[in-house]
Amino acid sequence: MEFEPFGVSPWLAQLSDSAVEYWHANRTAIILAALTILIVLRLYFHFTEGTEPLHVFPKIYDAEDKPVKVEEKVEVVTRNKPDGPRRIKGELAKRRSTEVDTGRRQIKTLIFYSSLTGNTEKTAKEFVKTLAGLLEGVTTSSTCAFSQPEALDLAELDLDEYFITPPKLEEQEDVTTDLFYLFLLPSYNIDSINDTFLEHLNETHNDFRIDTAPLAPILGYSVFGFGDKEGWPTEEAGYCFQAKELDRWLAKLTGRKRAYPLGMGDVKSNGTQRLSEWTNGLLDVLGQLARDGTLGDGVPGSGDAAESDDEADVDDDDGEVVFEDDSQPKSTKPKSSGTLEDLEDLGRILQNAKDDGAKPAAPLAIDFTTTTSKRKQPVQAVKEMVPKNSPTYNSLTKQGYSIIKMMRGVPGVRAERFAEAMRIRHCALSLVGEPIFYPHINEFLEMLHGDRISSFLVCNAQHPDQLAALNHVTQLYVSIDASNKESLRKIDRPLHRDFWERFQRCLEILREKRFKQRTVFRLTLVKGFNIEDEAKGYADLVEKSLPCFVEVKGVTYCGTSTSSSAGLSMANVPFYEEVCEFVTALERELKRRGLNYGIAAEHAHSCCILLGSERFKVDGKWRTQIDYDRFFDLLEERGPDGDFTPEDYMGAETPEWATWGNGGFDPRDQRVDRKGRPIER
Repeated sequence: MEFEPFGVSPWLAQLSDSAVEYWHANRTAIILAALTILIVLRLYFHFTEGTEPLHVFPKIYDAEDKPVKVEEKVEVVTRNKPDGPRRIKGELAKRRSTEVDTGRRQIKTLIFYSSLTGNTEKTAKEFVKTLAGLLEGVTTSSTCAFSQPEALDLAELDLDEYFITPPKLEEQEDVTTDLFYLFLLPSYNIDSINDTFLEHLNETHNDFRIDTAPLAPILGYSVFGFGDKEGWPTEEAGYCFQAKELDRWLAKLTGRKRAYPLGMGDVKSNGTQRLSEWTNGLLDVLGQLARDGTLGDGVPGSGDAAESDDEADVDDDDGEVVFEDDSQPKSTKPKSSGTLEDLEDLGRILQNAKDDGAKPAAPLAIDFTTTTSKRKQPVQAVKEMVPKNSPTYNSLTKQGYSIIKMMRGVPGVRAERFAEAMRIRHCALSLVGEPIFYPHINEFLEMLHGDRISSFLVCNAQHPDQLAALNHVTQLYVSIDASNKESLRKIDRPLHRDFWERFQRCLEILREKRFKQRTVFRLTLVKGFNIEDEAKGYADLVEKSLPCFVEVKGVTYCGTSTSSSAGLSMANVPFYEEVCEFVTALERELKRRGLNYGIAAEHAHSCCILLGSERFKVDGKWRTQIDYDRFFDLLEERGPDGDFTPEDYMGAETPEWATWGNGGFDPRDQRVDRKGRPIER
């Protein structure tokens, strides 16, 4: 029985029941609809009603008078000192490039030495006097001078004052003092100050509290070591071992500021001579420091942007004439006249060897293909350009020395070898650029020989007139790349249509001059091109010109071209055994014809074998070397076109290790494998 509330009408009770049933059936939808309506209303009122201002309490404590302005104090930011140990830094303060240093400076040279017997001390004091006198003649800038050198005994010094940071010397007003360190150090196999000193440098380098290069502020350093070859005959056995170790540590502590290579001298033989050579090299370095303030030479590729661009311009030049569409000259960086990029490329020398005087303007030609375009015509080379009074010869020697000077700070370079390299002795005028075609090649050779520089000239037997007019050269190379016309066309791709006739004429000229010029046939064997040719064809060429020597060499691999029809690959490089077979076959063919040629020398490492005329075989011994001093003496006595033969300046006997069957490797050198490990002989 249903519950019926008392006093409620039936229809109201029925309505109430219906509402309850509807709620239970649709309450979820009703709740969601109500929530949606509330959210919509909330968002509507939020975006339509204005924002009520913030209620701020009144400042009841503010004074009625105007506030007094107080000056703001500038806060000074102070860095807290680190809690850890003090770190000593030896970084060289770098100046901005825009700053101009107009102050005066002086260079102070400190000579450190150690001595147990007193000999090195005596040498050091004499060295100070000698160096002081030599520095007076060194050219310096107007703002730099040399102060009196000072000798310091390592045994009497506080090493921390000189080798942790450079010492602060008493300076004059407005004069900055720069230090230059020199060391005269004998090597002892007993306990001495040297051991203490070297251990101090070791600890300084490995101390984490000290900067990597604490001695970087000095201008540079150099070391000379004294040793005794009777007790230590070689460097491996201990000759000047402490000087070598000192040089190694100083390179690390100074930030690689080795100003001149390590010098070494034997106290019982050549010590004084080596010290003198080392001193002369130092004068050049000190003079450069006084003038420029740096150790560098500023050669292309050293890092300077302008110099690197110059070098890139030279590399992009392929010798072709370039026509510019724009008649206005492009702005280019100034380039010093006479710069030499390749010592063996006389064509490059001639390209850069231009007089400093005014150059005539290049004529312009109208290009009728377009009405507004003008192009430069190629100007014919001035054939009156003589090397004398032009940058050609000077650039050759200057740039050659500059290249060598770059090596003076390289580890392992020795002072005596560096001094020997600073004397140019040989000049190779290579096939690139055809040097014999230079209109004044004889004058150029005369200048070389005047400085007692030997000349090795290479030609490709394509200019018979110039070859006939050539004066004495130390050695004349003729490149013979093929034994017949078709092979020569394929390999050399000659420019002249009558290349074979030119080639034959040159061979005839060489035969006429066989008792005047020391001639060498250069046969480069290329597998797949000319090595398959019979030795008979090459024997015909030798018989026609009768050269002094025939040098047979396998081609050197220089990389493979991406084109399938161009370039050489490793497959074109012959093995040394193949070169030997070719040479022995050529020797047999020459002997069959009654020509007195034999195998004089070999160098297996270079894949090269030398056939020689028996004119250079004396008492059964080959004499393939050159007596250069005798050659220059003959030129001075009889002139550049004098009457003397190659036998007149024939050198000493060929060493036994260079003769046929011995490989040709100098026993004084050490062979190593690809990983640098010594190969047992």
